[in-house]
Amino acid sequence: MTDKDVRCAVPCKNKCPCMDRCPLGSALRIIGGKWKLPILCALHQDGTTRYNELKRKIFGITNTMLASSLKELEEDGLIVRRQYMEMPVRVEYALTGVCDDLMPILKELAQWGVRVHKEEI
Repeated sequence: MTDKDVRCAVPCKNKCPCMDRCPLGSALRIIGGKWKLPILCALHQDGTTRYNELKRKIFGITNTMLASSLKELEEDGLIVRRQYMEMPVRVEYALTGVCDDLMPILKELAQWGVRVHKEEI
């Protein structure tokens, strides 16, 4: 089988190796990285959450990585950031409707991971 014979996992016009416009590649770029899924899972589990609460819930994440991951997730439309002009300033993060649609897909992916892991044992 050559590279030209391999097809994208998602029915699309492009042949793999995935092109820049591959929808699966686009999705993986948005949720990929070490910290984005733990952030999304924490927000899904607990709902609207303040920055410091997120930091406590995600073991090992630095302030820099949390801030940059939150910014990227906000730019990609998966979370919303609300800042309240109080003293001290209060900032909260929550999932958007787009991310609510993503969560069942991530749950299925996690269940697939469990099945694969059991086969490896």
